Amino acid sequence: MAEPTFKEGQVTINVPAAGKPCSTWYRVYGDLTGSRTPLVLLHGGPGACHEYLLPFVDLTQQFGIPTIFYDQIGNGKGTRLPEKMGDTTFWTPQLFHDELDNLIDALGIREGGFDILGQSWGGMMGSSYATKRPKGLRRLIIANSPASMELWVESGKQLLAGLPQNVQETIKKYEESGDLENSDYKDAIGVLYAKHLCRTEPWPAPEAKISLDRLEEDPTTYMTMNGPSELTVTGSLKTWSIIDELHKIEVSTLVYNGEHDEAQDICVVPYFDKIPKVKWVVLEGTSHFSHVERRERCMNLVGEFLSY
Repeated sequence: MAEPTFKEGQVTINVPAAGKPCSTWYRVYGDLTGSRTPLVLLHGGPGACHEYLLPFVDLTQQFGIPTIFYDQIGNGKGTRLPEKMGDTTFWTPQLFHDELDNLIDALGIREGGFDILGQSWGGMMGSSYATKRPKGLRRLIIANSPASMELWVESGKQLLAGLPQNVQETIKKYEESGDLENSDYKDAIGVLYAKHLCRTEPWPAPEAKISLDRLEEDPTTYMTMNGPSELTVTGSLKTWSIIDELHKIEVSTLVYNGEHDEAQDICVVPYFDKIPKVKWVVLEGTSHFSHVERRERCMNLVGEFLSY
């Protein structure tokens, strides 16, 4: 099936603390003036960029749903701010909420309404955005995301314990020393990623590779907000939790994670327990990149949710 036509561009965003002009790069598939509600996709990381989410273009082809991809400020094709490395007062969830609001208004979809799908960090961002009850939001999809970083870290510990002992020891050794460029560490963390990030073979899938490449290319947001790795969270999100605010989400919400996900069920349960109108699905045989590993199943799940 041929890729549908798209348009892309840059939207100016006013960020006084940046100290320079900033913009958000976006790409739109489908017709924003049609009858279907557009879906805004929020990528993970922070800083993993939009490319790994492009399989969701299937929703435009199969269901006629306009899809909007963008690179969040700090990486990809938008404004990069490496000079802000380590500035936790700058890199806050509110910055990304403001950017999302700016993009929605610039594309003119506020009045007609929009849906959101956030994957990993994008789901954290999307859920916190939804608690503010923004005008125009119709439906929310939280994909492979933790409801708190405390639960994410606990999930990581459980998954690490399930790896071979020598792999565990190597990961712990280099995480503690901070030498994450060591080839032995990269081999060991690759074992974790092949089981719990993306299980496609051969490893890595193109979608997984490009997201990891983006984080390595410019680690500013990831290092500042998350920390050096998926297992060592030292950044400004270390104490992040949306659990106490989830009851404020008014829109119908779909939550899904993978059977082998980095975001294990313990990370997801609060969404199901606290959001008033919610459906939760665990996608068998998948990990953190469910939309890559079981693409057709995931697209049907999301497409049907957005079509009822």
